[in-house]
Amino acid sequence: MTQTKIAVVTGAGSGIGRAVALELAASGWSLALAGRRVETLEETAALAGSADAVCVRTNVSEPSDVAALFASAAERHGRLDLLFNNAGTFGPGGVPLDELSYDAWRHVVDTNLNGAFLCAQAAFRQFKSQSPQGGRIINNGSISAHVPRPMSVAYTTTKHAMTGLTKSLSLDGRPYRIAASQIDIGNAATDMTQRMQTGTLQADGSLAAEPVMDVADVARQVRFMAELPLEANVQFATVMATNMPYIGRG
Repeated sequence: MTQTKIAVVTGAGSGIGRAVALELAASGWSLALAGRRVETLEETAALAGSADAVCVRTNVSEPSDVAALFASAAERHGRLDLLFNNAGTFGPGGVPLDELSYDAWRHVVDTNLNGAFLCAQAAFRQFKSQSPQGGRIINNGSISAHVPRPMSVAYTTTKHAMTGLTKSLSLDGRPYRIAASQIDIGNAATDMTQRMQTGTLQADGSLAAEPVMDVADVARQVRFMAELPLEANVQFATVMATNMPYIGRG
């Protein structure tokens, strides 16, 4: 890059969000890091060696928190080039659909879908108003944006909805040099996917260990997508553990 670019990364305190933040920082990006715990965000910033990182405690499902996040990023850095819309939750695992509480459903929808919309909307406003105009949004989808796992109705529904959000952002952003894309990830090795390596429920009712991949491989793909000129876009990318049961799943 010929000049420093600015990225907001949500869910940056661990897992994929932290890996992407580290990868971007290593490539010269300045960061605004969002998550529920400032301590873990500060750990990410320290690991990244990013002295100018903004760390903002953010519940992405709260409009006031999202507004404060983007205001802090603008105040520190003056503009925005990228939103990595990553914050999310699986919700309760192994709960049959007919037993899933409305509160549990609502929590997943609020975090994964409403939170993604609120952050995308805030980024869209910033991209549209700044000069030079434009920027990029990369939404974290999932293999579950294509096919479900058993007993994952809330998570799967939100990730299917993420695809609609991505397409609408892409279309509505065209006049303003706003590019939007989605990365669908399968079995990146993080704390959230530890159970994959010991045994997780399959479509036939059995439990089986599944292959995982290094989360750094996801981060490199996100950086590649992020550093394209705004005239080019990877609309959808799927990055997954090679031998995971996705092709043929179900």
